Amino acid sequence: MSRLTVGLVDYGVGNLTSVTHALHDAGFRVRLAGDSTVLDACDVLLLPGVGAFPSAMRKLRETGLDVYLRDAAKTNRPLLGICLGMQLLAEESFEMGHSRGLGILPGRVIPLRDTPWHIGWNSLECTVPDSAFQNSHGQYFYFNHSFALNGASEHVAAVAHVPGTVTAAVRRGRIAGLQFHPEKSQHAGTSLLRALILEIAHA
Repeated sequence: MSRLTVGLVDYGVGNLTSVTHALHDAGFRVRLAGDSTVLDACDVLLLPGVGAFPSAMRKLRETGLDVYLRDAAKTNRPLLGICLGMQLLAEESFEMGHSRGLGILPGRVIPLRDTPWHIGWNSLECTVPDSAFQNSHGQYFYFNHSFALNGASEHVAAVAHVPGTVTAAVRRGRIAGLQFHPEKSQHAGTSLLRALILEIAHA
């Protein structure tokens, strides 16, 4: 069986080198591109992200990738968002004011309620029987964020406790998001990336 190719969406925001290495370690081919023709040839799309929501959405709009990603979701293409990339899938964000998101997943991005920042290693509590996440229950992953997705309860696959509960992973069919950084989470992150990408690719 040929290896899947992951299209790593390049819009000028994200830890592209680390994500590329993690995807290679997980056994996938990687195409780094902001061009729709290249991304169309990939099996799975991955939207990374580091930084602030408003500036990231602005860059997606400037490149036309916002429309591309919405259309990809409408046609049921596999799509994974990581960290800020997961938040961008939401309907709206209240980081630095109010911004519209991609609207691919329901919910809004709001400040963490119980701490100003969630940074460091935390364990996952998987909340649904999803084969993509079942082996990650109780394992530790690296988080670094001060905002989180809220209001997508029917799609939440895993949570973390900060001590308040935050959404750590979401999944709706072939669309998924991870609030933590699997590319910085060593073996646990690589294993989850492999399982989740294979799952959404073949869902």
